[in-house]
Amino acid sequence: MTPADGAAHARNTLFASVAVALCMAVSMPGAVAGEDAEIWQSVRSDVFGDERKIADGSGKLKLEAPYRAEDAAIVPITVTIPASIAPKVRKLTLLVEKNPAPVVAAFKFGEAAGLGERRISTRVRVDMYSNVRAVIEMADGSLHMQTKFVKAAGGCSAPALKDMDAALASIGKMKLRALQPKTQQSSRPISEAQVMVKHPNYSGMQMNQLTGLYIPAKFVEHMEVRKGDAVVFEMEGGISLSTDPNIRFTYSSKIEGPLSVSVRDTDKRAFKAVAVAKGS
Repeated sequence: MTPADGAAHARNTLFASVAVALCMAVSMPGAVAGEDAEIWQSVRSDVFGDERKIADGSGKLKLEAPYRAEDAAIVPITVTIPASIAPKVRKLTLLVEKNPAPVVAAFKFGEAAGLGERRISTRVRVDMYSNVRAVIEMADGSLHMQTKFVKAAGGCSAPALKDMDAALASIGKMKLRALQPKTQQSSRPISEAQVMVKHPNYSGMQMNQLTGLYIPAKFVEHMEVRKGDAVVFEMEGGISLSTDPNIRFTYSSKIEGPLSVSVRDTDKRAFKAVAVAKGS
């Protein structure tokens, strides 16, 4: 092993030790509600600050997540914001409270997000039994939240599904699909689309089965979706977003031009895809 390899191994080992210690600290048997509340207060302070209040989001957003996940590495979640509220919402933040990096993604909405019902679906990693939270920020700066408890464990450290060479070779391949509505209505205010990105989204907690070393974190950190020249959303992502990020979303049917997406990862590699939005 060269000195450089030894240093890399030491850094990987340190990172893994810190991550494991954090996970153990919040998952010891006998943890009480007070401890969970303390964890949330710490996360809340880091993400939103100490001064901002977060109100109950009932009636303003709906969060769907399984109570018991089939696979902790690809837990499906959906957030729906009703049409009466959507035009006033400028940002959506998704969090998995007990993950080593709790913020899954933050979506900042633009003009092309539209005036109708707004919906975002994706897949997340859940590292231990945890609250999953969706927080919307309104135009007036107020925050509103919905929470679901999800039973899942090991999502952040789950082995990569492909060997590294195969995963890295396919990085950046994307599909952007404009989905056909169930009913054809020219007056419908929104359409729906799906973007799928080939990317291992390494969390930094996964081990290379050949070398025994931890794979450095490497993930999609930014995504921008546009309809014509108008922004649907900009997303800032983290390690809690699953391998091969898959996002289904709504957008305005009233804005002309093609639907497009651009993606950047933590290695500053950039990828783009375009789809013609049929029926809009």
